[in-house]
Amino acid sequence: MYDLCCIGHITLDKVVTPEQELFMPGGTSFYFSYALTKMDLHYRLVTSLAPTEMHFVDDMIAAGIEVSVFPSAHTVYFENIYSHNRDERTQRVRQVADPFRVEQLSNINAAVYHLGPLLAGDISLELIKALSKKGMVSLDVQGYLRKVENEQVQAVDWNDKMEALPFISILKANDQEAGVLTGEPDVRRAAMLLHEWGVEEVVITMGSQGSLIYSGKTFYEIPAYQPAAVTDATGCGDTYMAGYLYQRSKGAAADVAGRFAAAMASLKIEAAGPFNGTAEQVAAVLLRN
Repeated sequence: MYDLCCIGHITLDKVVTPEQELFMPGGTSFYFSYALTKMDLHYRLVTSLAPTEMHFVDDMIAAGIEVSVFPSAHTVYFENIYSHNRDERTQRVRQVADPFRVEQLSNINAAVYHLGPLLAGDISLELIKALSKKGMVSLDVQGYLRKVENEQVQAVDWNDKMEALPFISILKANDQEAGVLTGEPDVRRAAMLLHEWGVEEVVITMGSQGSLIYSGKTFYEIPAYQPAAVTDATGCGDTYMAGYLYQRSKGAAADVAGRFAAAMASLKIEAAGPFNGTAEQVAAVLLRN
């Protein structure tokens, strides 16, 4: 039995900023997994990609990550373009991978399953329901709100949300995604509505403005900690959720987990690539703030 299992595709990412262009693996599963490599947690990744990118998995295994990998005809290929404001991102999708299937997860048991769909077809409603019978389901909703037209990512609503959300224990969205999902521009009202629709715990990230956590009774406002340098914001939300679920799995309260997660995200943004730090380094950030 794993403490935590993440399900999501690894991507081939092109990251474009005003300063540089970088090519690297990415996706929720990639950033989430690496963020936990030095944490005291029994963790497994379930992913899928094409044979041409299988070396990404080899590198993760070498880093100590337990991985179940399923073959796909293609690897997801994202192009992420950032302006000088790192909270703003334009995406293009060059390739799409095969969806995950219920039978692929039949022999993997975990206390918490964190789902990181990148596009709406990645993880079916059937799979969400099946996993909810085995453990707690955490969801980063972003993929369900993405429609690809001519390689451009369009924001859309999630058609299955009313049927799926009662099976989600923890839902993570950024402020824009929460607005698309609920029709509420106010993040507090959006969080309350998501809870009414069946989600037990709502986490809304707001970039440099911090994050908001709603437990159904209490709102927790979590600050964003100023990084020493702003280098690469890709994967910050995934790093945040890795820290959050790590702390929650250890029994931490939602606000304590939120501050730990925010500190992890602050450290991650200081360098390109995934977070590679320790819980002690995160604690040092919290002490300074």
